[in-house]
Amino acid sequence: MYRPHKMQPAKRTGPPRKPAGVKSDRHFVTALARGLEVLACFRQGDRMLGNQELSKRCGLAKSTVSRLTHTLTQLGYLIYVEDSAKYSLGTATLSLASVMLSRLDIRKLAHLPMQELADFAQCMVSLGSRDRLSMIYIDAVRSPAAVTLSLDSGARIHIATSAMGRAYLTAIPERERNDIMEGVRALVDVNRWPDTQRGVAKALRDIRELGVCCSFGEWQRDVNAIAVPVRPGGGLPPMAINCGAPAYMVSKEFLLEKVRPRLIALVNQLEISLGTDG
Repeated sequence: MYRPHKMQPAKRTGPPRKPAGVKSDRHFVTALARGLEVLACFRQGDRMLGNQELSKRCGLAKSTVSRLTHTLTQLGYLIYVEDSAKYSLGTATLSLASVMLSRLDIRKLAHLPMQELADFAQCMVSLGSRDRLSMIYIDAVRSPAAVTLSLDSGARIHIATSAMGRAYLTAIPERERNDIMEGVRALVDVNRWPDTQRGVAKALRDIRELGVCCSFGEWQRDVNAIAVPVRPGGGLPPMAINCGAPAYMVSKEFLLEKVRPRLIALVNQLEISLGTDG
């Protein structure tokens, strides 16, 4: 049975880095950034994390993490579980997520067309947005044939090797894309960096020539996928819709010849409905 590997949080070697462009920003509050970084350490499937695990994921001293988790607990963003001496996400975090999701009209509009495409292609179809150097699934649907795929809403995939991530990268300004790729370069194995660069460069050509971005065995060796960027409007950043499945279920030829025009049409109709086409 096919079970894709969960994307592991990137290992850090120091405190959370400031986003590109804010290294000399006197308005940047490092303490706040560190608190948010602690919350961001929780990944899909993480029910509870202790200070030691959070310290490893954040690259911060355990004493610093202890103060941050105490503060976040007092504010309701974390819940301390005494039996295990660990923390789980609190209701305040859920409240923020619920408010954000309620703003996403695109999620409601896209769900049924995505399901129809998934049923046609016998694939998994997902809507995602960027979070740091990952793409995070906002919604995910699958055909009955693709039930072995274990990625759901909240799952994260690599921004530079996945079709969804590449689609996002083609929809943003060059300067922003270069900043993101510098972050990717710091985390990617030096021997894999040239292939990663070539993959993103090819995505820029593919979106012009094919109307989609591709990842055939590059995110995971046995997964084929294509994706298209979508502009949701309402002050929200670009997103992307991805259609993919294990390579033994769908060939790249099938995705490009049969699925590609339907995926492009889905995104075009979605942007018309949202009033962001053109």
